[in-house]
Amino acid sequence: MQWAIHWLHTVPLWEAAGLFLLQNILVFLLAVALGEWLMRRFAHRRVAPPALALQQHELVLAAVCVLLNSAVTFAGLLLWREGWIRFRLDGGPRVLVDLAVLVGIMDLGMYALHRVAHSRWLYGWLHAAHHRYEFARPLTLFVLNPLEVLGFGMLWLTVCVAYEASWIAMMLYLVFNTLWGVLGHLGVEPFPDGWVRWPVTRAVATTTFHARHHLDLAHHYGFYTLVWDRLFGTLAPDYEASFARSPTQPYTKV
Repeated sequence: MQWAIHWLHTVPLWEAAGLFLLQNILVFLLAVALGEWLMRRFAHRRVAPPALALQQHELVLAAVCVLLNSAVTFAGLLLWREGWIRFRLDGGPRVLVDLAVLVGIMDLGMYALHRVAHSRWLYGWLHAAHHRYEFARPLTLFVLNPLEVLGFGMLWLTVCVAYEASWIAMMLYLVFNTLWGVLGHLGVEPFPDGWVRWPVTRAVATTTFHARHHLDLAHHYGFYTLVWDRLFGTLAPDYEASFARSPTQPYTKV
């Protein structure tokens, strides 16, 4: 790890910028490929209508998202070099504590930003671009208004400045964040039927949870958990009954 720290301290900024761009392109390609595979694997458990034909506008927004994610990564490097962002090198059980803290803080922060983005004075010009594609596909994860990409990026950098986590926990969080974003935009449900009945997992967001949000803008603003939606009354009353059901299927009690 020491060699990586030395490299980050000394690498020319133009070289770091190019590497971060390649890194984010790779993340984008892997995320979309994983999502497309999961869509085929669980095609029999569709929870939203199939996405319409791919449009050029989607590809443009996705490309801008990748560029801005690279810029956020680059900004993180600058903040670290200036001492604003710090991370620990230790491992062990504390990594799991750090990961839980990062997920919890980001879940609350993104719930708040997401709900604000749905306010009537912001939705039309800020968040509507994402919901223009109500029948989501894995690519939809990256189809966002550029200001939203920067907003979520600024939230992440603020958390990194405020909380000194281990570098392992930070990397695990970024992987987890991408994976959960992909799962939310599959349109098919890979989680088992018992997911909403088990004590712990029933608080974890699913594909059904986010697919329902794309079809019902008044509910489900959380990202990783249902905690804040339950607390603030934005969880659809029939969420558990409609779990893993398509909009055309009758909902039954689970």
